[in-house]
Amino acid sequence: MKAVGLLILAAAGIINDTVSGFQLSIAKRITTTEVTTQLTMTTSTTETDISLSNADHVLFDLPVSNNGARCRIILYKKNISKDQVEIISPMTLGGLKSEEYLKISPQGLMPSLSIQKKDNTYGISSLAESDTIARYLLSEYPNVGPSFLPNHPKSNQICRWHDVYLTSIQGCLYKDSSRLPLGDYADRKSALAAYRKNLMVIEGFLGDNDEESTPYLCGEEVSLADATLFPSAVFANYMLPKFDEDLDNPEAPLPPKLMKWFDNLRKNDEIFSKVYDEIMDPLVNAWEEKNHRWDSIWLAGLRDTAPETLFDMILAGKIPAAIVKEDEHILAFKDINPLAPAHILVIPKDRNGLTALRQATAEHTDILGRLLVAAGEIAKDTSLGFGDGARIVINDGDDGGQEVKHLHVHVLGGRKFEPTFG
Repeated sequence: MKAVGLLILAAAGIINDTVSGFQLSIAKRITTTEVTTQLTMTTSTTETDISLSNADHVLFDLPVSNNGARCRIILYKKNISKDQVEIISPMTLGGLKSEEYLKISPQGLMPSLSIQKKDNTYGISSLAESDTIARYLLSEYPNVGPSFLPNHPKSNQICRWHDVYLTSIQGCLYKDSSRLPLGDYADRKSALAAYRKNLMVIEGFLGDNDEESTPYLCGEEVSLADATLFPSAVFANYMLPKFDEDLDNPEAPLPPKLMKWFDNLRKNDEIFSKVYDEIMDPLVNAWEEKNHRWDSIWLAGLRDTAPETLFDMILAGKIPAAIVKEDEHILAFKDINPLAPAHILVIPKDRNGLTALRQATAEHTDILGRLLVAAGEIAKDTSLGFGDGARIVINDGDDGGQEVKHLHVHVLGGRKFEPTFG
């Protein structure tokens, strides 16, 4: 569907080269730190000398990084010194997509860890991915501070579910449409629904007997699940309400047990409160107030406020229609004023801002593809009166002859058309 939808987007003239807003926002906030000592990083193809730190390890991270925050919670809870692990901004290497940083983190993501200690016998000098780094830190410093229960089944289940089903689509909360699709989800609305659904799955892992006032997800002792989930809960608590359909009656951003756990740690655990403040400061002061990030994000700052149309009444069953094709995404029915022996209209069930083709963005790539695929299938249906092909038309705006402000595809056939338009 994506390839077909992209063709329509190109026709609408809305595909532009964009720069990641995330990369720009952090570049504006972070300045390069002064180089002090010598670090050697070895890869399979090159060895590069970069002055950074004398610490045994360098954690490349920024305060706003929720995935990096799980590693910071471990460092703070275990009181690991700066000589053991120093936290440095990726901006010191030129940014997330710089050549030097990509040698450490091939995907150009945060966090990453450079292993610099002299007795490194692991055969690897850098680690990427927050869970890998977190578990390395727990194995490297097992005898100081809390253990974080690295082998606890519930903790590991929550961590795994978080990393596979939440982190992979968390961009729906803050990335613009140029970053779609998100995991298995072609549009923001379906990704947001999946994000909420998987928060409920994690809520279910807590069980029905977790009514005791234990501060952490696995009881009285902090676990890796707490360190993993809490920073993402900061994101969800702040960002999900921006996407509520009814802003006057917002949906709770977290399920009840997770909300109770989150509020307790935020208010009563010094380290979790510190990390909460670390994340929230750039979210509020840079992303929100300075860069107005959500003003241009669909379903947050941008919404479908156009009035309902005739098609909404058909979809609601208030007006009858001769339906010829339907699935969860599209509805196709006979035009009541046909311009050809066979004349079918194909519409998206969820208008989602598509009052006209000119309103299409990357948010709509999937549904645009589905509309054309459905039109092609209908054009092959001889029982509807189609013969050898059809004329498939999208009218756009008043000048284009559009009568209903809900994007629709005309499929006309049953006779031969002239190869001209107008």
